[in-house]
Amino acid sequence: MPLHAQSSAGAPLNRLNFPLIPLCAVLALVGCERAEQVTTHSDQPVRGGTLVYATDREPTCLDPHVAGDMPQVFVAQQYLDSLVSMDSDGHIGPWLAERWEASADGLSYTFHLRHDVHFTDGTPFNAQAVKANLDHMADPKTQSSTAGGYIRQYRGTDIVDEYTAVVHLATPYAAFLEVLAQGFLGIQSPTALKRSRDENCESPVGSGPFKVLRWDRQNQVELVRNADYNWAPPTARHQGPAYLERIVWKFIQEPSVRFASLQAGEVDVIESVPPESHEAARRNPDVELIIAQRPGNPTNGTFNLRRAPFDDIRVREAFVRSADIEGALKSVYFGEFPRAGGPLSVATPFYSGEFERSQDYDPQRAAQLLDDAGWTGRDAQGYRTRNGKRLSAVVLIGARTPPSELTLWEQVQATTRQAGLELVIDQMSDAQVTARQAAWDYDIRTGYWNTNTPDVLRIIFGSAFVQPAGVGGYHQNSSGFADPGFDALLDDALATQDPERRRALYFKAQQQAASQYLQLTTYPQSTRLGLYKTAHGVRLEPSLAVTYLYDAWVSK
Repeated sequence: MPLHAQSSAGAPLNRLNFPLIPLCAVLALVGCERAEQVTTHSDQPVRGGTLVYATDREPTCLDPHVAGDMPQVFVAQQYLDSLVSMDSDGHIGPWLAERWEASADGLSYTFHLRHDVHFTDGTPFNAQAVKANLDHMADPKTQSSTAGGYIRQYRGTDIVDEYTAVVHLATPYAAFLEVLAQGFLGIQSPTALKRSRDENCESPVGSGPFKVLRWDRQNQVELVRNADYNWAPPTARHQGPAYLERIVWKFIQEPSVRFASLQAGEVDVIESVPPESHEAARRNPDVELIIAQRPGNPTNGTFNLRRAPFDDIRVREAFVRSADIEGALKSVYFGEFPRAGGPLSVATPFYSGEFERSQDYDPQRAAQLLDDAGWTGRDAQGYRTRNGKRLSAVVLIGARTPPSELTLWEQVQATTRQAGLELVIDQMSDAQVTARQAAWDYDIRTGYWNTNTPDVLRIIFGSAFVQPAGVGGYHQNSSGFADPGFDALLDDALATQDPERRRALYFKAQQQAASQYLQLTTYPQSTRLGLYKTAHGVRLEPSLAVTYLYDAWVSK
């Protein structure tokens, strides 16, 4: 069920289908009040002005159809609209599509579109635009690992008339409307999509409340107001053009510098408030802290089952049981991040909490499992051996990984060593990580997957997703796990519209994934915003807890 909370400044937050955790552990939030506004410094929005937003990660491409990582969708949410919207209770509503019908067999959706929408390059929004966008996401040349992965069932679009499109699927897909609400599947100008991928990465064109003016790489993206905008979703707080005249989306990688800029009032909003600064933010009357968990698969290290040592489930469980994640989270993240012990984050629909204890720290069980697996010897450094070979594993860490995340893995390295497992941390460029993953040349691959549907289990563990996809040819299923019975569970869950049957099927899927120890999960992903007193009306879009600045305004 939806959980709600208040910000650190006491101002009520918009209702979301995510647990919001500014001051308390996630499970303690059940009794928190619902509220409508994000900030209440003033009730009267002011038109005009520039909002400066600072984040830690720069997108590799501004088009969210290409690849598909969270930094892309955060920017894209400002200049793209979606076919449908999602409200705070997870219900799907209209947006660019006024209404729709699904066929009885679940294989086609008929969308009836608004007649008054146009893109910022003047191209009209119509059925042809819907077809062009879905075709673009599904085209292998786009290398769309996220949006394309979500619509693998897509088989084409028929244009009935200018404002009616019929979308055809190969198999029933109960989560289709939910994923269409995500910014990753935002609708772009079909005229702009005809350009080269590089051109569209640099300056994509949407119909949203803002438009991309320029991208100064390694510095900032500038967005300006779309003066013609008059088709906001029903979840918005107003209609017509955005209040802000301009957004400066800055990239400040160093956490302490980013937070200092917020405290000094040099920026209005920062993303990824460092956990070591949460308490300082709460004490500062000029700063408001907003934290919302994201749905999907938690932050994790996924085991490569295609080679030793993690082709043995006993070694996988032993590694998990020998890693003191709760201790590491308290040390590295000051207790601000809750432990995630199952394959789904608590904010995900059909999440079950029954598997949260399946990865509890238990060094005695780890020792017994390794003994049972034949790793009974010890070398001079104290590591376990079998047939003269050391028990060793390599975890790949990207160069842009936050220092705190690296420290977390160093603590995992320390506690697993006590059990006799050697963990080698191999940090390299993101391109090298992708190449190594594409070649299955790793033992543990770190990552996460944010999405508003439990179908994420199919993407990260389904047999079909072992095949290369996306930029660089990496595979979404980085464990290599392939089980026809598991696939059948998820196929059945997508084929039924009965929520209780879906719940039962996703429970079984979570149970199977947890029992196979395919990942060491650590903590749920979250959106952590710091707002200076000049920022008002900042909202989180409900499908992914992504910043949405259409209703925002500044009081400078």
